[in-house]
Amino acid sequence: MARVTVEDCVERIPNRFELVLLAAQRARNLSRGEELTVDRDNDKNPVVALREIADQTIGLEQIRGDLIRSLARAPEPEPADEEVMDLIPTEQNIFGLQDVSPEEEAGHGAGMSAEELEAAIEAELGGRARR
Repeated sequence: MARVTVEDCVERIPNRFELVLLAAQRARNLSRGEELTVDRDNDKNPVVALREIADQTIGLEQIRGDLIRSLARAPEPEPADEEVMDLIPTEQNIFGLQDVSPEEEAGHGAGMSAEELEAAIEAELGGRARR
């Protein structure tokens, strides 16, 4: 068969849209290195795919399966069940303040007035607490 036309293939696959999808998938498979079932005769992969369909040298069910697999989307990953862990441990002194023991922290600020607390914060931060 020197020249292939759609009429040669429609006898095997009556739906022209399905024919285009299957021929395109077969051409992709040929590009990936699958074996030819007809002589190439200096034809490109889409023409070879149409010739294979017209000559009935390939299984259409296998091409349909390849087409479905190529169009199927991978399932989205399930969300993680565990909570997101903090990137910086809370025990770490992330603000550059003086290290305060838990005993000092429990008594720190107890019995202080608002002005004393503000002055202590200002002293800790070096005057950057002012607005």
